[in-house]
Amino acid sequence: MEFLESEFLIETKIPKDELIISRTDLKGNITYANETFAQISGYEIDELIGQSHNILRHPDMPKRVFRQLWETLSVKEQWQGVVKNLRKDRGFYWVHATISGVYKDNKLVEYKSIRVPISFEQKVKYQKLYDEYRNVDRDNIRIIKYIS
Repeated sequence: MEFLESEFLIETKIPKDELIISRTDLKGNITYANETFAQISGYEIDELIGQSHNILRHPDMPKRVFRQLWETLSVKEQWQGVVKNLRKDRGFYWVHATISGVYKDNKLVEYKSIRVPISFEQKVKYQKLYDEYRNVDRDNIRIIKYIS
């Protein structure tokens, strides 16, 4: 996988006191996004609504992380983990996500996600871990080329 866009290397930092909140239907399509989510992701709220949450999936994220997320949610447990997301402008941002099912009358009706910023040290730790996962799994190994 090659990335030829310089924006791919630009990080958006999330202010410490901000929460990114969204809800999705059971297929992962966004049904609610707060203003912070829109600002940090670079999308307008109306651009997010109805879109698959996968529009934010950064290619650095190993597939195994999302498999574990869905396995956890499938047994009605809350998932927590660190995620690197892709912005509309092809930049990125890091979050700690807490995702859980929303149940009505014991029936799963949607998912909710609350995301908060992480420290620089956590970003470095998880970038290295996720690079290792992708290399072991032969999953989206990236090459960044600078072309003059």
